[in-house]
Amino acid sequence: MAVANIKLELNGDIQTVWGIVTSLEDYTWRSDLSKVEVLEAGKKFIEYTKNGYSTTFTITKFEPLNRYEFDMDNENMHGNWIGVFSKSNGKTIIDFTENVTPKKMIMKPFVGLYLKKQQSTYVSDLKRLLEDM
Repeated sequence: MAVANIKLELNGDIQTVWGIVTSLEDYTWRSDLSKVEVLEAGKKFIEYTKNGYSTTFTITKFEPLNRYEFDMDNENMHGNWIGVFSKSNGKTIIDFTENVTPKKMIMKPFVGLYLKKQQSTYVSDLKRLLEDM
């Protein structure tokens, strides 16, 4: 099992940041995705990487402007993601935690580094979008 957490303050109001992170329709700002397929609105979706690799997400908690959680599963891993949102002086504080268990033993030593890289890419893309708004 690997756990990765990132917490930081973003230049953007909480409504904007929440809307971007939870939107399943507008994912074009994500540099790692080619498409998102909604299976059940508000409940289940699949993200496809630029290489066509898919991960299924099942939303387990949706508390607007506060908390967004989902379980995730693909052929290599399963786990959950928790996003906590708060506001401070017109800015948004995000606290994202991913907890993943690899399905293949060979991946165990690398899953922590992979999570950190994924979080870094996601936050970098999000910051870039907010700067361009």
